[in-house]
Amino acid sequence: MRTTGVKRAFKYRFYPSDAQAAELSRTFGCVRKVYNLALAARTEAWARQVRVNYNQTSAMLTGWKKTEELAYLNDVSSVPLQQALRHLQVAFTNFFGKRAGYPRFKSRKKSRRSAEYTASAFRFRDGRLTLAKMVEPLDIVWSRPLPEGAVPSTVTVSRDAAGRWYVSLLCEDRSVQPLPAIDAAIGIDAGLDHLLTLSTGEKISNPRHERRDRARLAKAQRRLARKAKGDGANRVKARLKVARVCARIADRRRDHLHKLTTRLVRENQTIVIEDLAVRNMVKNTGLARAISDAAWSQLRGMLEYKAQWYGREVIAVDRWFPSSKLCSACGSLQQKMPLQVRTWTCDCGTAHDRDVNAAKNILAVGLTASVCGAGVRPQRKTPGGQSATKQKSLQREP
Repeated sequence: MRTTGVKRAFKYRFYPSDAQAAELSRTFGCVRKVYNLALAARTEAWARQVRVNYNQTSAMLTGWKKTEELAYLNDVSSVPLQQALRHLQVAFTNFFGKRAGYPRFKSRKKSRRSAEYTASAFRFRDGRLTLAKMVEPLDIVWSRPLPEGAVPSTVTVSRDAAGRWYVSLLCEDRSVQPLPAIDAAIGIDAGLDHLLTLSTGEKISNPRHERRDRARLAKAQRRLARKAKGDGANRVKARLKVARVCARIADRRRDHLHKLTTRLVRENQTIVIEDLAVRNMVKNTGLARAISDAAWSQLRGMLEYKAQWYGREVIAVDRWFPSSKLCSACGSLQQKMPLQVRTWTCDCGTAHDRDVNAAKNILAVGLTASVCGAGVRPQRKTPGGQSATKQKSLQREP
């Protein structure tokens, strides 16, 4: 058992006063400005083959504040501006580590509006949060209590495209501890007709959240398209209506995935999934909308961090493993298995449901891959031989 908890962000909605909203909006704009200025400076230095780090951009920020053009940066708290530089440093670290692309400039209209405050820039007492440069505490809707004795280390304030204000408090949650180990493992086959099919034979329906609101979304988007380009009041109102429909869809999807992944993690010690290339799959114009609505990547991310919290294991098998064409009873491999074939009978006489059979094969190869040492993200090319999943498939071929 862990003696310490995990870092968790507790997100709440709040309703700022006019003065607080104005102050936060100014802060968002200054954060975006500083980030873009630092990115431009580092990009220029990069072209001259000179690397600029966080300390140098921090010194630049001091100089920018002294200029007449950027003197307004002094009107907001300096902490969110410094945090923006730190976020840029992380972005460049990921870029140099080949974990992400080159950092992009923040757009006034499209980028996420947020500001991060460290402990020196806020006061949290008796359930009341007051940010720097503000006199009154935020009017937060405490939809759930913070962990007992928790003290926020950082606070992030944001406003989404639908105009809703949120505050996220990063705290250590000591109540999150590994669950007792159990002897249960499950394989998962992701799909569109059914969101998930489990190796136990259970099929979890696909709620299709986007389809439920598709007519409402299309109507709002048509109204937006008819508005004149620019920042007119009518276009802003139409854009807000579209954002609210999208937010409603995203909220329902996230809630469903949280409930589903929590259940799977609590009931199983080992969870085996497919290593799907969702980014490539959405290039299929006929299925892109349905694949995006299923949110397989988001589901996998939730499974992985919750498994880490509770002492479970998530294994991802190679995406090229022929789980649908392999008989889970005798191991024979079918030459073809078109998508329209949902049930089939093997030469050994076993009748299969396509998705259940795939889930059983995913479970079997995932447990084998775990024994052979393959990780959550199996390598495409294993030095000195093939991956454990490919070895498994070759051993089963007749």
